[in-house]
Amino acid sequence: MSNAFTPTSPLRQRFRPLWWLGITYLAISFVTRIVLLVMSGSNVSHTPLNLLYAFGVGLGYDLVTFIYLAWPMVLFLWLVPTRSGRVAPLLRWLLYAIGVVLACVLCVGTLHLMYHASLKVTWPAIIPFLFVLPLAAFSYTSRAGQWVLYGFGLLLVYGLLFVAASELVFWNEFSVRFNFIAVDYLVYTSEVIGNIRESYPIGRWLALLIVLALMVFFAGKRGLRARDDGSRLWQRGKVVLVWLVLTVISVAAVNGSMKDRTSNNYVNELAGNGIYEFFAAFRSSHLDYAKFYRTLPDDQAYARLRQLLQTPDATFISNDPHDLTREIRRVGPEKRLNVVLISVESLSGDYLGTFGNTEHLTPYLDSLVDQSVFFDNLYANGTRTVRGLEALALSVPPTPGDSLIREHDNENLFSLADIFNDRGYQSDFVYGGYGQFDNMNYFFANNGYRDVDRRDIPKTATIHGQNVWGVADEDLYTLALGQMDQIHAEGKPFFLHIMTTSNHRPYTFPDDRVKFPNHSRAGAVAYTDWSIEDFIKRARAKPYFANTVFVITADHCASSAGKTSLPINNYHIPLWVYSPANFKPERVHRLMGQLDIPPTLLGMLNFSYRTRFFGHDLFQLPPDREHAFPGTYEKLGYVHGDVLTILEPQRKLEQLRPDFATGDATPVQPLNQSLVDDAVAYYQIASEQFKDGKLRRRPSDSTKVEPLPPPASSAPAPAGSAPAPASSTGSATPPAY
Repeated sequence: MSNAFTPTSPLRQRFRPLWWLGITYLAISFVTRIVLLVMSGSNVSHTPLNLLYAFGVGLGYDLVTFIYLAWPMVLFLWLVPTRSGRVAPLLRWLLYAIGVVLACVLCVGTLHLMYHASLKVTWPAIIPFLFVLPLAAFSYTSRAGQWVLYGFGLLLVYGLLFVAASELVFWNEFSVRFNFIAVDYLVYTSEVIGNIRESYPIGRWLALLIVLALMVFFAGKRGLRARDDGSRLWQRGKVVLVWLVLTVISVAAVNGSMKDRTSNNYVNELAGNGIYEFFAAFRSSHLDYAKFYRTLPDDQAYARLRQLLQTPDATFISNDPHDLTREIRRVGPEKRLNVVLISVESLSGDYLGTFGNTEHLTPYLDSLVDQSVFFDNLYANGTRTVRGLEALALSVPPTPGDSLIREHDNENLFSLADIFNDRGYQSDFVYGGYGQFDNMNYFFANNGYRDVDRRDIPKTATIHGQNVWGVADEDLYTLALGQMDQIHAEGKPFFLHIMTTSNHRPYTFPDDRVKFPNHSRAGAVAYTDWSIEDFIKRARAKPYFANTVFVITADHCASSAGKTSLPINNYHIPLWVYSPANFKPERVHRLMGQLDIPPTLLGMLNFSYRTRFFGHDLFQLPPDREHAFPGTYEKLGYVHGDVLTILEPQRKLEQLRPDFATGDATPVQPLNQSLVDDAVAYYQIASEQFKDGKLRRRPSDSTKVEPLPPPASSAPAPAGSAPAPASSTGSATPPAY
């Protein structure tokens, strides 16, 4: 075999298409990286160091990705017989097929015995066997074999170009390579494909990709000529064995975070590879915190967290150091007000005129600032809708991997709805689309809410606009008003959590509502503002308006990309608590996390209750304890003061001093270990509590908590009075009723 790979050797002839595929793939990856660099604009300085890093490290990831990507071609070149031989083709294929089927049964059976996995779980293991099943039905050097090889090569080129085009679209939307969002979107193909069809000229693009694939194919067609002067299966198997060794080494030695070595996240993303990042995100969708992140001894973590959760109005009900249940006791009676919580799709703070936007996109919401208790220093938990819903329903930090809304065994968790339901409220989650997306209906229906979505819109209702994500916001609010009317007629107070969709690509909305064009982000934001104004106007005519609190916030920001791994400016969202008859307007500047909204709202309602929430009533929290929890599916942030601590897999850690206006950040040296331990305590215990079932609702959670009596020295307060309002500089008392 010393001449096995000489220019005329059978093995070199046989595996020549593998070289063709490698060169084609690297060329496509190189061009894709150039286009992404151009799309990055001024976010990436074209310095030699940045370019060398992006393209040098990028080439390394491309080569590693090619090892995985080439497996179908490697198997093809290994298993297709060289010539027909002495055995009849049909008999040869039947014997081969029997062997493949037996190997498939053995593989699936082994997975079942080792992991007790059913076929419903192990079916993806069958796909490689289905791929290799027809490969012995023709010979490599025959005319049929040549045409099959041409067709296979053309299909691979088209697939690579399709992935490259998809990366450009994804980068245009999120300014990153494929990540956990792409993985999530793959699960809900009808919504995602519908969104793409409504947002882009997909038919024209697919046709252009076919033309481009044919051009690339014919330019390199010579590399796909099937030649083999007599290689044998066992000889070709040596190449497969080498490929298997390279695969194992790459899996063990390379991971997706190794590229993240520069201070500019755009450069790090350019150095990555979209296909590699997609599968890395797929593997990370179920991250075990204790396995991948920094931890503290359990007793130390719980002791630290109990201290962090303590507030003047809270008392732990147990001496059990691992029990986080507290009783919140307020002075005086509760306010039995209706609550409408609106989480607006992608309502970034920088769309508001009150935060400096000059496009006049949100005139009504800007006017509400002076009529509401307005929180202007609030930061979202994450970059996906499910993270916002999770924070607003459960008041938890964003645990790594999937949101709890999408996790298994997420039923009967202690939720905001439970606290309202214990008081006789009807709690609804109202969504304008189909709530099976992101598991929303299942989660809310099994955690204290009644799920109401597009299916519940009466057939006779007028629909002013709709797209793949749902009906127009004005039609969603009509659905919500119907629920409010019905519950009020039944003599119950209501708690509605409304989730909007119109401020999402493809940005469609009814005509003649705003001056901005349809299919534009500016138009969608302006329509969001118009529809909220229209909703409030219609609600104002209802008999229950004076007794209703409207809480308006965002699920997350419109963009999460920035030069740093967690650009804090892209987590900044607004919060209005609007109820003119019940709350005196004021502006609150204190730092706040999205998970603090539920307990702050309950505090403003003067509720006394049991809780295991991780958030705080901001008005009961000392100023030196304010914090926020911005995160992604694997980067877990903790903001306290002017320091952002980020926990990452492989027990890595960043500590930065962020610029809250631009998102840029500088490293903190030396590390503030106390803040690191605080961040670890929050995330470690939140993950552990869910994993161990300790976030579940308990019967004792409904125990009535008696309010505190008024101070003996104070005179009786008039009915409906409450403590003096907090000043905009950060008093710990809530606004007056």
